[in-house]
Amino acid sequence: MTRRRAPRVLAGVAGLVVVAFLALAGAGLVVVRRPLPNHDGTATLVGLDREVTVRRDARGVPAIRAGTATDLFRAQGYVDAQDRFFQMDLRRHIASGRLAELVGDDPDAIASDTVMRTLGLRRVAVAEWAQLDGTTRGYLQAYADGVNAYLATRGPDGLAVEYTVLGTRADVGEPAPWDPVDSLAWLKAVAWELRSNDRDELARVQVYDAIRDVARTEQLFPPASASPPIVAGEARPAAMTTRVTLDPGAAAAARSAQQALDAVPDLVGRGEGIGSNSWVLSGAHTASGAPLLANDPHLALAAPGVWSQVALRCAPVTAGCPFDVAGFSFAGFPGVIIGHNPHLAWGLTTMGADTSDFFLERLDPGSGTYQRDGAQIALESRTETIEVAGGEPVALEVTSTVHGPIVSDVLDPLWGAPVPPGGWGTGAVALSWSGLEPGRTAQAVFAMDTAADAADVREAAALFDAPAQNIVFATVDGHIGYQAPGRIPIRRVITDGPVPSDGTWPRPGWDSRYDWQGWVAPEDLPAQLDPPEGFIVAANQAVTAPGTGPFIARDWDYGYRAARIRQVLTAQIAAGRPIDVASAQTLQMDARTALVDALVPALLAVSVDDAFTRQAVDLLRGWDGQMTADSPAAAYLAAVWDVLLADTFHDDLPQSQWPDGGDRWYAVVDGLLGESDSPWWDDRTTVSVVESRDEVLERALTQARVRLTVALGKDPSGWRWGRLHRVALHHPVLGGGAAPWPVTMLVNPAPVPVDGGGSIVEATAWDASSDSFEVVSGPSMRMVCDLADWDASTWVNATGTSGHPASRHYTDQLADWVAGRQEPWPFSEDAVTAATRATLVLRPPA
Repeated sequence: MTRRRAPRVLAGVAGLVVVAFLALAGAGLVVVRRPLPNHDGTATLVGLDREVTVRRDARGVPAIRAGTATDLFRAQGYVDAQDRFFQMDLRRHIASGRLAELVGDDPDAIASDTVMRTLGLRRVAVAEWAQLDGTTRGYLQAYADGVNAYLATRGPDGLAVEYTVLGTRADVGEPAPWDPVDSLAWLKAVAWELRSNDRDELARVQVYDAIRDVARTEQLFPPASASPPIVAGEARPAAMTTRVTLDPGAAAAARSAQQALDAVPDLVGRGEGIGSNSWVLSGAHTASGAPLLANDPHLALAAPGVWSQVALRCAPVTAGCPFDVAGFSFAGFPGVIIGHNPHLAWGLTTMGADTSDFFLERLDPGSGTYQRDGAQIALESRTETIEVAGGEPVALEVTSTVHGPIVSDVLDPLWGAPVPPGGWGTGAVALSWSGLEPGRTAQAVFAMDTAADAADVREAAALFDAPAQNIVFATVDGHIGYQAPGRIPIRRVITDGPVPSDGTWPRPGWDSRYDWQGWVAPEDLPAQLDPPEGFIVAANQAVTAPGTGPFIARDWDYGYRAARIRQVLTAQIAAGRPIDVASAQTLQMDARTALVDALVPALLAVSVDDAFTRQAVDLLRGWDGQMTADSPAAAYLAAVWDVLLADTFHDDLPQSQWPDGGDRWYAVVDGLLGESDSPWWDDRTTVSVVESRDEVLERALTQARVRLTVALGKDPSGWRWGRLHRVALHHPVLGGGAAPWPVTMLVNPAPVPVDGGGSIVEATAWDASSDSFEVVSGPSMRMVCDLADWDASTWVNATGTSGHPASRHYTDQLADWVAGRQEPWPFSEDAVTAATRATLVLRPPA
């Protein structure tokens, strides 16, 4: 995995806001507070059929009540524009490859636009709009109308302080009206962020190129086995070749393709730690006697956060206005993505389905063709123009094969990736991804919002094309279930080809046998209802066991989080302790690391002669493995892990493949601990010396002791994991750190120590390849749904409801999120009324 950037869009723009700072300083709080919306009183909303009420609680969460569905979503668009319009605008610019139009002549922005134009996500969204049903189009149009009605009431400086800042650098003009396709493009961008194993495909090529050994390469990609799969299935053929024969230039093309992927800013997050926890229990194991559901998606953390909280209620609920739902939404898209209605609660976790493949293409640059089954086929091409605010437009030629856009060389002029004479020749890489096909995911969102039972969930899942997400659900009549959705490609089993045909390696584009053979039928996707053990855990582990069901993926999360959740739930059930909302919240904050099971015993078995190092090693004796912020042992183990990975693998692997320390590396090192003389332990930089496992472990203990002595002090008992492991939320445009400190302080919350780490239930992941222990991703929200009493359910956002840095709701949930507290989640009419602190009445024009 490449070294990850912080989850922000641009670092360069923030360094160019000195003039803006001076302007803000001169205008004082007026400029900063001008965009704050009115949450009380009355307002006119053009297009409404009748009056709509927007009630907000103490945390600013809106509960919208309307008489028609179009009024409901028109009001949601208005409210989202009030609270988060700059975030919405930024999202649509990134998704459409138009970021430089918004932020100006910045190399990072142009690099992002280059990739997004090559992928053509907005082009797919336009095609998607045409195939949606009329009802869904009506909802999206109503939402857009509500956004635009709010835009009509304010100029840029009244919408967001970010426009004031950016306006000092370039003329960004008035924001364009919101288009329904903008919502679809954002949904497509989310799917892009949450796609599957493409980086593992590229990683295998680069690792193999470095060590030229298939068996050793596969040692770094062991099968996932820490947890049982989510469901069982029927047997399928599983024969795959292990032979690998790659064309010259394949590794260079893979490096360039990876650079292309890395150029796109984090929208919801990629890399180590990106996943989610979810589990659902039947009433047989709960204190209330009704099902209980918990969910916390692990995504990139930024300010403002990924999610918006909202309640949407038709009054009354009818066939024409069927919505009564509350939960977490995306600003920029109507409806609720995760939450509950009166009948059903649901959670989502990344499924890990292999929905993308890279195809190595043999190009003939002179003729503009590529090879396919012995024939030369003309490349498809189009020219895109990237507009740049305050700069000259950039022309981009996009080429494609039958497998999709060629992504391996889109960044050569910007990144300096090596280009062989005459182009990539035999090493161009095209991307096939299910999300590049128009789909109906937008319809699936509204179908889930109104689902009442397992059959409804299955129907919604059949529409859920991309991204493929595990759905866990529970119903008020006592059922619990799991459903796999998604458009999953069918791959032909090939045993005599140059690479395995299971999607784990880039595929030979010149051999049509490797082409996808259609899609897995929705009715064949795994599902489960009311399993005998009375609970379901879906935490990104394998959905089915190898050789069962339709082929979904080989590269899964390794299941350490899922195993720990199962362990805790099983122990509570065996002890006869009914599980309630409070115990579910406690489990969401469980910080035990699986490294304590295999690595720590191996470390304690090593002979350490140095008394100075032994003083630190003693911290690990009897330690419970909880990576809490106040733990000295947690700090030491993290430092040992960091050093161990570097000493073991940096000498063998290219820097782009240095370990990030996540779940795959847990499994790799766990396997190597039983091989004391594995060549991986040997440091190739030490001439005429062959290191063994114990030597490397002893060196990691010693070097980590020295490192923490410098960072945290000489006395190990005074070390604290939280002094190293902090969550630092950055504003995506203004929070890069180079801005004057008052601006940075305004948009970036102060860093906060947190518990947890990678592959832990409290998944505040850090990147071992980055020389930093700071959090790169984590639970973007947490929720626990009690189906006995919706008002007993709880939730918390990682930041707050507002995208305005001057608002008290910008980060007013952060302290609760850090501490593991959740707030009441009012749903019934009485509870919403009691929680109301502000009411805005939206009225149609007189």
